[in-house]
Amino acid sequence: MTTASTTTHATGQERDDLGEFGYSQELHRGVGHFASFAAGFSFVSILTTVFQLFGLGFSFGGAAFFWTWPAVFGGQLLVALCFAELAARYPISGAIFQWSSRLAGTDFGWFTGWVMVIGQILTVATAAIAMQAVLPSIWSGFQLIGGAGADSAPTSPTGAQNAVLLGLLLLVVTTTVNAIGVRLMALLTSVGVVIELLGVAALVVALFARGERGPSVVFSTDGAAAGSYLPLWLASSLMAAYVMVGFDSAGELSEETHAPRRTTPRTIVRALTVSGLGGVLLLLGGLVAAPSLTDGTLATTGLAGVLTTRLGDVGGRILLVAVAIAVFACTLAVQTSGSRMLFSMARERSLPFSAVLGRVSPRTGTPIATSIVVGVGAAIALAVNWNQGAVFTALASLCIAMLYLAYLGVTLPLLVKRLRLRRTGGLESGVAEDGRPLFSLGRFGIAVNVVAVVYQVVMVVNLVWPRAAIYDLTGGTWWLQWSALLFILLTLVVGAVVHWRNRVRHGGAIMLPALSTSAEPREVLA
Repeated sequence: MTTASTTTHATGQERDDLGEFGYSQELHRGVGHFASFAAGFSFVSILTTVFQLFGLGFSFGGAAFFWTWPAVFGGQLLVALCFAELAARYPISGAIFQWSSRLAGTDFGWFTGWVMVIGQILTVATAAIAMQAVLPSIWSGFQLIGGAGADSAPTSPTGAQNAVLLGLLLLVVTTTVNAIGVRLMALLTSVGVVIELLGVAALVVALFARGERGPSVVFSTDGAAAGSYLPLWLASSLMAAYVMVGFDSAGELSEETHAPRRTTPRTIVRALTVSGLGGVLLLLGGLVAAPSLTDGTLATTGLAGVLTTRLGDVGGRILLVAVAIAVFACTLAVQTSGSRMLFSMARERSLPFSAVLGRVSPRTGTPIATSIVVGVGAAIALAVNWNQGAVFTALASLCIAMLYLAYLGVTLPLLVKRLRLRRTGGLESGVAEDGRPLFSLGRFGIAVNVVAVVYQVVMVVNLVWPRAAIYDLTGGTWWLQWSALLFILLTLVVGAVVHWRNRVRHGGAIMLPALSTSAEPREVLA
């Protein structure tokens, strides 16, 4: 008979720590410090998203859109610091759902988790479809629909359909990896991150070595769209907003991470910081090395066009291979994060089919059913791109707005708790696995939290603003232009129905672990 330690790969201290929250150790602990960092860094995946969205940002704000990157990074860093505090105190899978529930109650936490998991499923689809921006450029044979001579642009009919096909094939692979176990996921994600970091370094060096202009280009609005600049600059900030999300993924894997109270807070902040630094250099390198800022090609071909122009066909393709690996690691990390969120909610019997979704395979130590659900959900989201790439562009935009909303569902109640308990410090004190004090913002906590919430509110409004250039590429479809608000409203309505039916099924209440560090569960309203 196998002992608990060999079954879960967890130390006795880690199992006891999790037990204090009312949970048993079912997931296997196979995530070390670097793999924890890799989970967050892969979700952000600057190679994937900067390559995918550089042209979008430049098309609005021109060269000066560069400044949206440090602005968004500063705001997200404040959010990450708040998350790091919570990760140290609540090292539980499904972090956003768990943190929100323990700060604001289970009803509020449920809706936060619901919005987050829908956003994660759409983000998986968005990441998977990025393969279309890379693989056909490496080898024309990857254009499976229409053949090598067909238009591979994701918004063209053949490009959109091929993007769906490549995305579906990628989802089959990532779902299989997630089902096999967290150790394989951690290994592949870590390898992908190493290759991505090397690729970023090589790309930055290559771009600066072939520069056409100096770094002062970032003070120019060359290439910007016509019109008042402030609205254009705000629209261009969506590029940075799209990229710098997902650093909380390390928290989603807390129950699978060794020494999570010590490890996870550091890796959350480090994943965002490294991504922010790498992104600054990539953006600056692309602007410095671009053949032209005013002929319109940079807005349409983006960073990939700069790369192939400056490095030649062979050199460009070699670095594009690193981008393709980054896309794979990103899709894998996002799917893993979403599956753990679903598992955490199902474990509380707060979703349909909770008995299946909340089950962990004793052999692999992973929630296989939730990995499949996230993969299938992403595949369905991909399907809308088959005949209409403009629809998917709208979905890809609003999924980030949903992640920002879910983040706000954590930082806002955290601020309320800080203000209510400011005389006692707000958050609980304690020590990590190494005996050192838990990560804490100390007396700066309220100030950091206030600015983080204000930033998030402004960015949510900016993200969902019904810009036709973002949400309606058809040029005259009103429901596409308003799709962000409509989809979020639909998500909340469907969520309300699901939540109400679940309460009825459980007689108005379910058993949850206590919303504290007590080991005793108590009955609370669902």
